[in-house]
Amino acid sequence: CDYGTVRVNKLMEVKKFSHVQHMVTHVVGKLNKNYDMYDAFKAVFPAGTVSGAPKVRAMEIIDELEPESRGPYAGAVGYFSFNGCCDFAIAIRSIFADEKHGFVQAGAGIVFDSVPNNELKETEHKANAMITALREASK
Repeated sequence: CDYGTVRVNKLMEVKKFSHVQHMVTHVVGKLNKNYDMYDAFKAVFPAGTVSGAPKVRAMEIIDELEPESRGPYAGAVGYFSFNGCCDFAIAIRSIFADEKHGFVQAGAGIVFDSVPNNELKETEHKANAMITALREASK
């Protein structure tokens, strides 16, 4: 973004959902003329909240440690518009499907003082919201 144009419209606004709460910050700025929306997208995805920081090294570590690709999980869902605008969300706590199977993916943020059992419980709690939705939809 051009220097001086970045501003925070909403800072750590608490959003409550059925099974989790999130702090959401909305940041905007005027894109520098030397870049386009694709450059901006590349700079912010995958989001640090699901990859870790520093982002590039964290993604390298994920690639080394995780035996399978995350697939669409923690990726982006959104659009690029012909007028130069784009809007994306992180694909977390989502239900995914292919021609034969449906599946859910969920995770928890691991930090220095994480308690492994608590992180497992958090992950199961998040996944259960989607599993419950699938059960209700199939009735």
